[in-house]
Amino acid sequence: MIRRRVVVHGNVQGVGFRYSVRERARQRGLSGWVGNRHDGSVEAVFEGADDAVEALVAFMRDGPRGAEVDAVDITAEEAEGLRGFDVR
Repeated sequence: MIRRRVVVHGNVQGVGFRYSVRERARQRGLSGWVGNRHDGSVEAVFEGADDAVEALVAFMRDGPRGAEVDAVDITAEEAEGLRGFDVR
């Protein structure tokens, strides 16, 4: 199990980004959360199988239709054993 924290910058709020991430995370059996930040970015934490986490990180580099991703910050962290996936 791995954990990644991802912060996506650009035009990423108000385009369904969080809900697209939640749906894909649930389909891949990942745990964690996704939320809007005050600076206009979207932040997410994913825990789960390496390939599933990396697939969702790859999705966040482009985002859903309507999103304009300018930059993505990815941080590897120690897994905490989260359960479920939430939108914050």
